[in-house]
Amino acid sequence: MFKKYNWLWLDLVVIIGLFISSSMPYHAQSLVPELNALLPARSGWAFVNQIDFFWAAQHVSIQAMGLSGLVEFFLRKLAHFGSFFLFGLAAFLGLRDWVKPRWLRLVLALLSSTGVAAFDEFHQMLTADRTPLFQDVMLDTAGAFLGILVALLVAGRRQKHKKAARAR
Repeated sequence: MFKKYNWLWLDLVVIIGLFISSSMPYHAQSLVPELNALLPARSGWAFVNQIDFFWAAQHVSIQAMGLSGLVEFFLRKLAHFGSFFLFGLAAFLGLRDWVKPRWLRLVLALLSSTGVAAFDEFHQMLTADRTPLFQDVMLDTAGAFLGILVALLVAGRRQKHKKAARAR
């Protein structure tokens, strides 16, 4: 029984991880003190000094955040993207036994990923010292979409190889 549902178990693990993470205030999760100890005060890489944009109302640059703050920002966004990459991939693969048309599975996996992302941001709104952002929902959805596309490409390639093997 566990093997049949293993991809949906991964979705459950991601949801639990998101819930725990968004329950914690920012200062309890901040990596800036550890990064300050690990990173030099100034970056030796010229391209890092060129990073300058706004994410929601937050100015993202080395001048505004310092090197540790900038690295932490990208680590947090990578965690958002990566979590939902896994969620989208697992949702798409986990639904394959129940939803046969791939296009419908894609839509359901993407909508469920976006819904979980929205609820995660809502949960952050209820947590002290956290900022819910619509931009994070879009980033999460992009991660889920990429995960679904990877699952589609791998499944398509496997199907192509199976057809070629049968034709021999």
